[in-house]
Amino acid sequence: MGLLLLLGLFAFCVVFGVPVAFALGISAVAAFAFEGLPIMIGFQRIISGINVFSLMAIPFFIFAGELMFHGGIAMRLVKFASAAVGAVRGGLGIVNVFSSMLFGGISGSAVADISALGSILVPVMKEKGYDADYAVNVTVTSSIAGIIIPPSHNMIIYAIAAGGGISISKLFLAGVVPGILMCLCLAFAAYVVAVRRGYRSERFPGWNALLLSFMGAIPGLLTAVIIVGGVLSGVFTVTESGAFGAIYAFIVTLLVYRSLTWENFKIAVRSSVRTTSMVMILIACAGAFAYMLTFYRVPDKTVTLLTTLTDNPILILLMINAALLILGMIMDMAALILICTPIFLPVATSLGVDPYQFGMILLVNLGLGLCTPPVGSCLFVGCAVGKLPMEKAVRTIWPFYLAIFVALMLITFVPAISLTLPGLLDP
Repeated sequence: MGLLLLLGLFAFCVVFGVPVAFALGISAVAAFAFEGLPIMIGFQRIISGINVFSLMAIPFFIFAGELMFHGGIAMRLVKFASAAVGAVRGGLGIVNVFSSMLFGGISGSAVADISALGSILVPVMKEKGYDADYAVNVTVTSSIAGIIIPPSHNMIIYAIAAGGGISISKLFLAGVVPGILMCLCLAFAAYVVAVRRGYRSERFPGWNALLLSFMGAIPGLLTAVIIVGGVLSGVFTVTESGAFGAIYAFIVTLLVYRSLTWENFKIAVRSSVRTTSMVMILIACAGAFAYMLTFYRVPDKTVTLLTTLTDNPILILLMINAALLILGMIMDMAALILICTPIFLPVATSLGVDPYQFGMILLVNLGLGLCTPPVGSCLFVGCAVGKLPMEKAVRTIWPFYLAIFVALMLITFVPAISLTLPGLLDP
């Protein structure tokens, strides 16, 4: 009965528009009261949810991404991507994917990727004769590269939700190959659709132009190298690397590119504070909610339920993927990471799935959910940027969904994709 109250009240709050963070907190405190547990313990769990040192990296990563978004780094990356792959048939679609891979690996945010690159590339693609739905679909689906390719604050949230024992540096490495694989699948889909629609290629600008565009993009690309490289080399902790990355992004956009204005700086600060506040409140309330899930032994019951239905590990993994995909369609990503990790991670590990591999499975599934109706935030932002009704975008987006699904299946059933690079850090 208590579990029914916990989940039912949470669902009721979400359906009636209560913010997810408050829905988690309200349902958790109600369950505490129902079980006769001291309410003070519930509030202690809320506070302890954010009393984790590594969480300090999140505001730094978010601030660095906002500075790069508003500081003109995206334009340099687009120029480099266009010079490198624009000459392929339907090249601007591949440029879009390649740019997302580069910028997403720096900003760590799918929405920032769409806002920065979409506002540049979508109008250009439409002007060059590409259909609006094609431009929006490529932009929306490729944006989730920022969730998979490090550094990503969603990886830090997953590491916290996994209950410790997860090395963030290994988690960063685990995302490199899956992120590149997903982008290659999307680039192939963009090429196939472009050929079917008869889009033409761009003219290769020449090796000198390619070299100049690369040189212009290097200062921005070094942001990711500094953040990830500092963590992997042991020079920085994750929190220190985030702080240094934010300082470096500020210096590059202000003194190297000289594109960061005072107004844009204020916008970046406000946006960072707003996003950080939402994430921290969500993590805090999810701490109490996760405590009650454990109290009701939901992870153990989930393992028992799935193994009762079938003892085939392939079918169980497919069911986990299906559940994550469905949940990703209707809920916010950060909330789902905090809720689903303690439920499905024990199931995955009981099947021999490494926690780092499961992290990639989880992030790709929930990233795809950001691109799907009814509440996909990336889909909404992309359609707003492209001035396209959502129903028109959804009607033709299926080849890109298929590309991500192919990458997801490979990540799910080929552990080496996620585990080869992290294995290099093992003694």
